[in-house]
Amino acid sequence: MTERKPPGMKIQDWVELQIRQAQERGDFDDLPGEGKPIPKLAQAHDPDWWVKDFIRREKIETDALLPPSVQLRKEKQHLPERLAKLRTEREVREHLQELNQRILVQIRDATGVVVPVGTVDEEYFVEQWRVEHAAREARRDAVPEQPKSKRSLWQRLFSG
Repeated sequence: MTERKPPGMKIQDWVELQIRQAQERGDFDDLPGEGKPIPKLAQAHDPDWWVKDFIRREKIETDALLPPSVQLRKEKQHLPERLAKLRTEREVREHLQELNQRILVQIRDATGVVVPVGTVDEEYFVEQWRVEHAAREARRDAVPEQPKSKRSLWQRLFSG
């Protein structure tokens, strides 16, 4: 702990004295990064550097920072891939209805910058899902099953 500043001494002089004494004691020797340039010092000043560094360090999904209407537009763009992962027509319809509901809420409650987002045509996407689902099922059924190879006695005993 440092001593108190003597009365009558300027703060700047007191700080310089503390630094000089620490240098003489060797408190600044062998610090990490010694002799290396300070990172990002030569870059232009960015007032939001700490936010960007936090997002990068914590691996935060940057889509969460977008306005809701832009998030919905991006979700609509990736809708075919999302629907392809669903297994039943009921799940597809529920997902589309839920998306349309969120779009309608956003249209009604839009504040700030308004980005137009229209609802999705449920019947079109359901029909598209049916065709692609039938094609996936046909491909799956067309793949012949590989005959099981015979296992040795030891494999049968120890494979559980």
